[in-house]
Amino acid sequence: MAAILAELLFDLIKSLVGSWLRQAAVAICAWLDTKIHGRAARFVVGGVLGIAAYFLIPVVAGLLGL
Repeated sequence: MAAILAELLFDLIKSLVGSWLRQAAVAICAWLDTKIHGRAARFVVGGVLGIAAYFLIPVVAGLLGL
């Protein structure tokens, strides 16, 4: 019974955090879109953000215990 409740709790937390992170990412991208001009600059910023996400997502997942 405890395992079932734990799974339900993890699914609830994952859905809440996932939607919150998605909304935050959309807001940040919309803000960045107005600040960056030029195709090359957008590629550079996108690459840097992609590399940062590549390293930060496993760290955050490890901290959350997913």
